[in-house]
Amino acid sequence: MTVTSDFTQKLYENFAENTKLRAVENAVTKNGLLSSLEVRGSHAANLPEFSIDLTKDPVTNQKQSGRCWMFAALNTFRHKFINEFKTEDFEFSQAYTFFWDKYEKSNWFMEQIIGDIEMDDRRLKFLLQTPQQDGGQWDMMVAIFEKYGIVPKAVYPESQASSSSRELNQYLNKLLRQDAEILRYTIEQGGDVKAVKEELLQEVFNFLAVTLGLPPQNFEFAFRNKDNEYKKFVGSPKEFYNEYVGIDLNNYVSVINAPTADKPYNKSYTVEFLGNVIGGKEVKHLNVEMDRFKKLAIAQMQAGETVWFGCDVGQESNRSAGLLTMDSYDFKSSLDIEFTQSKAGRLDYGESLMTHAMVLAGVDLDADGNSTKWKVENSWGKDAGQKGYFVASDEWMDEYTYQIVVRKDLLTEEELAAYEEKPQVLLPWDPMGALA
Repeated sequence: MTVTSDFTQKLYENFAENTKLRAVENAVTKNGLLSSLEVRGSHAANLPEFSIDLTKDPVTNQKQSGRCWMFAALNTFRHKFINEFKTEDFEFSQAYTFFWDKYEKSNWFMEQIIGDIEMDDRRLKFLLQTPQQDGGQWDMMVAIFEKYGIVPKAVYPESQASSSSRELNQYLNKLLRQDAEILRYTIEQGGDVKAVKEELLQEVFNFLAVTLGLPPQNFEFAFRNKDNEYKKFVGSPKEFYNEYVGIDLNNYVSVINAPTADKPYNKSYTVEFLGNVIGGKEVKHLNVEMDRFKKLAIAQMQAGETVWFGCDVGQESNRSAGLLTMDSYDFKSSLDIEFTQSKAGRLDYGESLMTHAMVLAGVDLDADGNSTKWKVENSWGKDAGQKGYFVASDEWMDEYTYQIVVRKDLLTEEELAAYEEKPQVLLPWDPMGALA
């Protein structure tokens, strides 16, 4: 079909004759689309009160960086630290894990580049498109914790580059693409790839140390708690993790809800090229139905533990009000537009994938124990939402949440066996490989 001038004129006249759309036109051009379509009743229907409410700790702020997955993971540890050691507030250093993730991702990229991939292979183009980025997934965070430990934020504070990472990523990726050419040329010429790679990694390390600061290998840290008790630590970041967090991360698994035809439920999956630490924890997911997915999250919170989760936060999101609901905006009454794609359809057709990680910090249950709304701890600072917390409706969770991390002992024997099986390897660009 060719769009003719007569056809376009007909559309023009149809719009001009529609008094409702002309009124909406005036509102939207003056106030913006979402502000004009915002549903007032959505606020009253999603008040921030929950039958299970695990924390009211002040929220953190990732600022202009894509470190949400780190913030979410460290926030789950932070709540444990604040409760156990009776502190007013506390943060682990997100910049410290950021440094080592960038370093390891650079090495990961180089290892993939020197693999057996032809220049015209789409997979190589995929790698070169974004050699590394800020985002990640839970198992990648575990790999960093296990290898490098953690430190308090006071010991390794934010830098300009950690709080606003655009320039760092621009020039690190520029360097890594150049390194890719050097490494592949070295292979073609029969050179010493290992020696060349080590020189290139020294450049990467120097760049990261200059932009983020040299991370500590050992440090001292002291604090007083609410009871005025003095505590002091001297040691390494891994020793600090063991003493002040002490969680065996191998007891946790990533559970996803991906209702597409190519991913049967109760099977395990991984994604080609997805990872950060060579020899570290493999990225691996167990796919389950959404009802089971939510029951697992509820069970962990009933046991007093918050839940790391990944979602598509930009969908139906009211940032200022702190609402994640399916009725935040009314397109149907205002514009005669309905968005009817299923969750599977949105995944298959590129409309949705995991874009952000946060913490489930509470849930409201009805008389039958079913969830009606969820308390979400974000990492966008106290000015977003309700002092940094959001309310997600149960329907929104169904449609736009893709991943949770729960304890292994919450799984059934059948689920655990499915998780432990050799995973199906998904293509690098599969939506389940998206980085939060």
